[in-house]
Amino acid sequence: MLCTFCVVILHQERGEVIVPVIPYFDHLDEGSFDLKYFSRSFLNRETVKFNAMVSNFNIQLLASCQQKNNRLCLGLDIDPAKLPGQIGCDLDSMRSFSRDVVDATIDITPVYKLNLAFYERLGSPGIDWLNELVQHIGDRAVTIADGKRGDIGNTSRQYAQALFNTMGFDAATISPYMGRDAVEPFLDHPDKGVFILCLTSNTGAQDFQYLRADGQFLYQHVAQMAADLNIHQNVGLVVGATQPQAMQDIRQRNTDLSWLVPGVGAQGGDLESAITIGNQNSVAIINVSRGILYAGQGTIPDIAAAANDYTCQIRKFLTDNN
Repeated sequence: MLCTFCVVILHQERGEVIVPVIPYFDHLDEGSFDLKYFSRSFLNRETVKFNAMVSNFNIQLLASCQQKNNRLCLGLDIDPAKLPGQIGCDLDSMRSFSRDVVDATIDITPVYKLNLAFYERLGSPGIDWLNELVQHIGDRAVTIADGKRGDIGNTSRQYAQALFNTMGFDAATISPYMGRDAVEPFLDHPDKGVFILCLTSNTGAQDFQYLRADGQFLYQHVAQMAADLNIHQNVGLVVGATQPQAMQDIRQRNTDLSWLVPGVGAQGGDLESAITIGNQNSVAIINVSRGILYAGQGTIPDIAAAANDYTCQIRKFLTDNN
């Protein structure tokens, strides 16, 4: 995970303001200096007092996105059935391919999401590959374990231990179906993120997420629970891009939660709407998997070009709506 600093700004009009920043040098000691050295220089180079610390997950996510001027989350869902013939479907070939994908996209990609099923299906060799890939990404980008975990408290605690401490992921997707006590064990570490399934992009989302209880849709209750649990600023939502009206509703209700947005590309979600709605007052990362991994002929240059194309579009929409 990128090491981020929280700067306490002593602002004449706004009082004490905490701002996430990215320093352009390797080591800082507590003291005062000119804000021009930071990426967030909007306070006109005022002198600030700062404390170096590893901050909570949502601040680190924002900082990673700001550093690369992007909101792209590249899904590393390696499906051998979709790989071009020249790559090969054996484990060694897929391992090499996944590393090459990361190396070709890391300069512009702030977040990678690894769907655990694509690795777990291979048993222990797949788990080894998963651990190796997380280590290969290292602190160059944020990593999300997409396993949609969630169980009784003691079991969730073991899931959190496995994903965060053993495997070293920065965040995980969580199912809230069993209630808040299934989510809370994942929240003990403020620097680790939790994306709670709220409104998904699949057709079956209609089966439960739009059921009404106490005058609200179920997804609205989930969003409210997530906001209540966001004590350490490390909670986010999974909000699908295929339902823009519901997206707007959720963003108006929960202005400060980070979003993981699937459904752009192959599932038909609109990228501009996802960027415009999701990045109001907070950060929304846009997950793209098939649209990048299997672009063109599936070669590494094709993949890099597709990631760059999405990045250019995202940057344009961010600028247009700034």
